[in-house]
Amino acid sequence: MKRINSLKRIGLLMINIGHTAVYSNNGRVAVTLLYLDETYVLDIKEQGKCGYNSVILGTGDFKNIAKPQLEYLKERGISSRCKLYESRLSDLSGIECGKRVGINHFVVGQYLDITGYSVGKGFAGVIKRHNFSGLRASHGVSIAHRSQGSTGQCQDPGRVFKGKKMAGHLGSSRVTVQNMKILSIDHENNIIAVKGNNVPGFRNSYVFVRDAVKKSLHKDVPFPVSLLLDANDGDASGLVN
Repeated sequence: MKRINSLKRIGLLMINIGHTAVYSNNGRVAVTLLYLDETYVLDIKEQGKCGYNSVILGTGDFKNIAKPQLEYLKERGISSRCKLYESRLSDLSGIECGKRVGINHFVVGQYLDITGYSVGKGFAGVIKRHNFSGLRASHGVSIAHRSQGSTGQCQDPGRVFKGKKMAGHLGSSRVTVQNMKILSIDHENNIIAVKGNNVPGFRNSYVFVRDAVKKSLHKDVPFPVSLLLDANDGDASGLVN
């Protein structure tokens, strides 16, 4: 399926706070809850200077962060030890440094692509890792029922092809799930509920949430970002010394 949504809005880091279920006219529906922590626009990169348009965002408050990020924050007089990330977008109009991003950046009924790291499961065999059926239970098979069987050839070509499905490390890989629909938004607590429970990552892990590229952009979404302009609702004065 080709890319439909070519307009780029800001993508946000959100916290996967767990799964639950909601009830509707169609019955019980599994949902994943995503929480948007305080997120501020810290810097802007423009096409003329950097070759592309993007913003540097900061979210959360961490005890330990990488030294380059810590120096970046010190240079800009920011006292909070927030997590930094960058998001590209098509248009920079209306974006101001120091403003907070609101949860109304998303709307109900919108489709999202969510990227995260799957839960690590250590070393796994081919049955668990690749859904192999295993060997036969009898007829000469002895204490090797869960093995993968033959891995290569004899004389020609006499090697194991690259990419052969074998036992190995399972999980802890970057995964993107597409077309996750927003069912509801809690504006008071900055939480969105997306349909399904297949969002990658463990509880309280960060996931990157952006507009779905294979769905048309919802007509009600703010472009390119929804900023809280009221000083009482989200000015970055608390971040800057």
